Amino acid sequence: MSLLPKTHEDFSQKEYWNAFFKKRGTKAFEWYGEYPELCGLLHKYIKPKDMILMIGCGNSTLSADLYDVGYRHITNIDISHIVIRQMQDAHGKDRPDMVYQQMDALNMTFNDCKFSVVLDKGTLDALMPDDSEDVKNRIDKLFQEIDRVLRIGGRYVCISLLQEHILVKLLDFFPTAGWMFRVCRCMEAEQKSAESGEGAGLPVFIVVCTKFKKLPNVQPVLEVCLAGDHIQRVGSPEEVRTSVKSLQQSSMVCARLNRGSVAGNGEVYLDLFRPDETTPRYTVHVLDQPYARETGRRFAAFIVPQGRETEWLFSTPEGRATLLKSAGFDRLAVVALHRDQKYDGLDAVQEELADSILHLAPPGLGQNTQIPFLSVGSDVGRREVCYRGHSQMSGDFVVEEVEGDGGHLFRRLIFLSNQGVVQSEARLKLLKFRKGKQKKVIDVGYLACEHHTYMIVGVALATRDGTESNVAVIGLGGGGLCTFLQHCFQKVRITAVDIDPAMLEVATEYFDLVQDERLDVYIRDGAQFIQQAAEKGTQFHAILFDVDSKTPGAGMSCPPPQFLEPLLLEDIKKCIGHKGVFILNIVCRVSDLREKAINNLKAIFKSVCSYKLEQEVNEIIFCTNYTFEEKVMWKSGIEDAAKRVNILAKKRKLQTENLVDVENLVKSLNITA
Repeated sequence: MSLLPKTHEDFSQKEYWNAFFKKRGTKAFEWYGEYPELCGLLHKYIKPKDMILMIGCGNSTLSADLYDVGYRHITNIDISHIVIRQMQDAHGKDRPDMVYQQMDALNMTFNDCKFSVVLDKGTLDALMPDDSEDVKNRIDKLFQEIDRVLRIGGRYVCISLLQEHILVKLLDFFPTAGWMFRVCRCMEAEQKSAESGEGAGLPVFIVVCTKFKKLPNVQPVLEVCLAGDHIQRVGSPEEVRTSVKSLQQSSMVCARLNRGSVAGNGEVYLDLFRPDETTPRYTVHVLDQPYARETGRRFAAFIVPQGRETEWLFSTPEGRATLLKSAGFDRLAVVALHRDQKYDGLDAVQEELADSILHLAPPGLGQNTQIPFLSVGSDVGRREVCYRGHSQMSGDFVVEEVEGDGGHLFRRLIFLSNQGVVQSEARLKLLKFRKGKQKKVIDVGYLACEHHTYMIVGVALATRDGTESNVAVIGLGGGGLCTFLQHCFQKVRITAVDIDPAMLEVATEYFDLVQDERLDVYIRDGAQFIQQAAEKGTQFHAILFDVDSKTPGAGMSCPPPQFLEPLLLEDIKKCIGHKGVFILNIVCRVSDLREKAINNLKAIFKSVCSYKLEQEVNEIIFCTNYTFEEKVMWKSGIEDAAKRVNILAKKRKLQTENLVDVENLVKSLNITA
């Protein structure tokens, strides 16, 4: 495997290990593999001329297999005199140079520096079931004895499942003593375990500790080899622990996927990394339909082209569930490609992913099965970063160009802290000049965000009399909403407010925002702007809130909580007066938070009306101070405003397709007050 997986599922690793070892019982050797699975790595670190000590040999055949391929200097010890006698009887005649001795590995009688290799297959795991003080003291004695009997340049080769407390103990002892420390993944043993149904497909590791004299002021050498033959130097024990734990957790996820369906339990997702890289190359979401049959389950991978990973069908659980159903497979792995990565075409992506995808297969699918790869079109899509910037408010961001449906080119603003969400988007068009020259410009007549379309309906409702009107837009972003308002409504004066100066720069330089006599942009805190406007008695025909929250995981990502506080809503009520409209974009995934927000609005405004966008998490809220008699005309007024938006757009030649689905809008309006 050339890619390293990292799961995001919340596994209780301690509970899993406890159950695993309880199930294992007295079985030992099949969980770690035998000579055919281990030999590829063992031959790299153990030479035929080495003096080898195998501690805790038990009844393993590993020593005999090594002996038969030329390793003749092998001494085996075990604390059990019964197993030593059994092994002497079994191998004494055919392998006369093999030595078996009953001995405690914690108190060996060998001379100092006698061996060049100490080989340990599962003995450390057996001796260290937990990290209690008594157990840790016992392991200290074991490691001290290994140190004593090994020569300088010798190696302690430990085959282990590397529970966290075991890896911590290894890292505490050997690197601190000046030993070189390397952790290798044994893919063959892991695969054999998975095929046989034993071991739950857990990764098997070979830890190679090479003894050197400890020198002052010399940092220990720490390495991991977890993807093929690629050896990666790391800077701290914590990096070793993190790499191993991520691999173990992802293997547990894969084992669970191999055992049964995740239908009804959401979806599982993992990131896939290249060795030495800290940013993902792929993100894979795995989801199931309820299985209709016990065998022959159909499995496929769907590669999302670059630039399309933010679309509803690919970016939301609901969308991916729809994709699964339409694809007609029992299990689907939806693969997203990451920015800042280069891909050499669809075939190259499929080849790179093949092994990783096979590990996500459902039960009953053979290891040699060809997994079909699906996609949209015949390539991986196009993504080109044209600007990288940093915002004090939102962190790093990029302005990128991607190719969408129909060959259209789009320019997007993406905050890297929330890469699955398009902050702003505009469609590009080519202007032709003399001598065949072309220039890319923003298509000001295209509204990329569907929720902006329905926010504009509120503006049309507020400005229906056709007189000069003032509109405040809180939240600039790339300026697409303001630019469209500027071109659609000839008698509307727009005041845009954004707290982030970086957004004004981006909107001007990359999204063709133009300030003129009808559009002013203020770099201010939006809440303070509304508060001061109310104090001054400033009136707006419409106030639009399109502000995202900077607090991840808050449940409501738009707007921030302070924008729904009763005092601020009272100020908005003053600013829009009796005839104005407050238009709010809400993105909320927690029903209790949404209900609280609606109740806050209902407590302030006489009329509250909402429209939930299909296939989107956005909900547009219209709030007014209409009297009861005027409220009766509420729905028909919105219908007329929606029709007006469509007429104006066509008249201004802004967008040829129908902007607003008037029938669905009116049908789905929810008047809550």
